[in-house]
Amino acid sequence: MSALAHLVAATAPARHAVLGPGAHLPHGAPPPVLGANLVSDLHELFAYHFMVTALAAGTVVAVLAAAVGWVMVLRRQSFAGHTLAVVGFPGAAGATLVGLPIAVGYFGACVAAALVIAAVPRGRAGSSRGAESAVTGAVQAFALAAGVLFVNLYNGFLNGVDALLFGSFLGITDSQVWALTAVAVGALALLVLLGRPLLFASVDPDVARARGVPVRALSLAFVVLLGVAVAAASEITGSLLVFALLVMPAAAAQQVTARPGLGLVLSVALGLLVTWSGLAVAYFSIYPSGFYLTSFGFAVYLVAAGVRGVSEARSRRVAALGRGA
Repeated sequence: MSALAHLVAATAPARHAVLGPGAHLPHGAPPPVLGANLVSDLHELFAYHFMVTALAAGTVVAVLAAAVGWVMVLRRQSFAGHTLAVVGFPGAAGATLVGLPIAVGYFGACVAAALVIAAVPRGRAGSSRGAESAVTGAVQAFALAAGVLFVNLYNGFLNGVDALLFGSFLGITDSQVWALTAVAVGALALLVLLGRPLLFASVDPDVARARGVPVRALSLAFVVLLGVAVAAASEITGSLLVFALLVMPAAAAQQVTARPGLGLVLSVALGLLVTWSGLAVAYFSIYPSGFYLTSFGFAVYLVAAGVRGVSEARSRRVAALGRGA
């Protein structure tokens, strides 16, 4: 059994409690029922403060993950993003084990792993990309092993540890939403500041380097920024769900358009659509919100890939007709 399979199996006894928002209503409240009246359903969705804060936190996470994820996919660093998401779990579990705040574990582990990954030079040569993948894989393997160790050190008492893996948009306090918003604003401001040179260095690092762009420093800054974004989002989504919000809206947007501005806006819009719809459907269900968010994100990607396929097929037919004429 792989380390990840062992880790997921170890948390199985507690995962039954990670249900949809509808399962966390106040005692005695009737279960929510999705009806034909959309206005009434929306009113019921916002009737409880825990859903308001869940939607607020989901909005912040969706915007942050989609924006940073768009650059991540463009730079072909999805494996690095996945590794940072995985690293967050042993960091948070280790912090909990020794009595530190969970946020310390998330940010400490993700930023440390980001610095290790960023230490590998990136370039056009295949050997550079191969070296980065090898280091990233090694970091992920060690993180998974550490996560298994920390889970076992709990001696089977896993209450709350399941949320580190699978997340929980529920029970979020207003102060947590504000703290998440502050981190997201800072991260997005840095992304905007790096904007143009980072895009240039991502698309053609050799030419950017020749033009005097600090490619190495930008690469380091972005991977650390990715680590910070993953850590901030993981406090809400858990270590396994954050990667879906990082990669799926961004990948779908890049299937539709190669224009940077439009692609970034579309990525954020799709991230919000997936998050809002996932949480809304989960409210009327007993099943985990993470299942709906991931499924809707995958569906959006499939639709985008289908649209691209149809567009390319149409372009080929038009080109063939032009040659025939």
